[in-house]
Amino acid sequence: MTQPHLDPAVRHDIVFLFDVTDGNPNGDPDAGNRPRVDDESGQGLVTDVALKRKLRDTLALAAGDDERYGIFVQAGYALNPRLEASYEATGLKLGAKITREEAERARAWLSERYVDIRLFGAVLSVGKTGALGQVRGPLQVGMARSIDPVFPIEHAITRVTQTRQEDIDKGESTEMGGKWTIPYGLYKAELYYSATRGTQTGVTARDFELLYRSLEMMFDHDRSATRGTLAPRGLYVFSHADAFGSAPAHALTERVTVTRASADPEQPPRCFADYVVSVEDNGLPTGVHLSKIIG
Repeated sequence: MTQPHLDPAVRHDIVFLFDVTDGNPNGDPDAGNRPRVDDESGQGLVTDVALKRKLRDTLALAAGDDERYGIFVQAGYALNPRLEASYEATGLKLGAKITREEAERARAWLSERYVDIRLFGAVLSVGKTGALGQVRGPLQVGMARSIDPVFPIEHAITRVTQTRQEDIDKGESTEMGGKWTIPYGLYKAELYYSATRGTQTGVTARDFELLYRSLEMMFDHDRSATRGTLAPRGLYVFSHADAFGSAPAHALTERVTVTRASADPEQPPRCFADYVVSVEDNGLPTGVHLSKIIG
């Protein structure tokens, strides 16, 4: 029997907690790579795009050589040739008018081959394959927001060589640069899975196994000095009894609360031990099952 949190035929609402220490979890290219921050509240932000990029890269590693776990949106690979391959594989002619059923067949081929299309969806109406439209992904990833305000710090750094030879000829021996970090931040993200769309794209229990494994391990495969130390701190899955669901998502995700361990609000948090995570699992709506995968 499939465990509730692995069942692709039912709805799931997911809460993911992670933290960063002395790093930049998601820089803003429009602000000199400064960590993203809500200007009004001071809370740190990590975009859904950044989270999905890490998931894409890790899902491919976790799956090994399994052909069902190709990555459609992948660095170094153009999208058009991959879309055109779906025409060739399903016997369609590029540039020719195709029926709705033929387009569905090509989309199904892409969903079967690429796990990120199967989970996140994709816009396929580009180039010579404009008739393919789009695949609406069953897994929606929200933007992560820090529990407390974060305080970005810019660090001046130097290196012992120059970019240009003429600068060395002038006697210059170092070159200045900079990097941004935040001392500490605990972030909360929410993910929502629609079983109806998952049935359309062909999501399986194996996909869920690798998704949860990737959420647990993705920071270990994306390390850099700039990002500091990123670590998963909580993964909680509320699984419903059917595809429609037994309760609104917010009524479940709000059961995961994070409070400060210290009674002194002036003391800034600097590690995960400075917080207390509470999960209210009593009185869950009928048919809802809570799986605590991390935490």
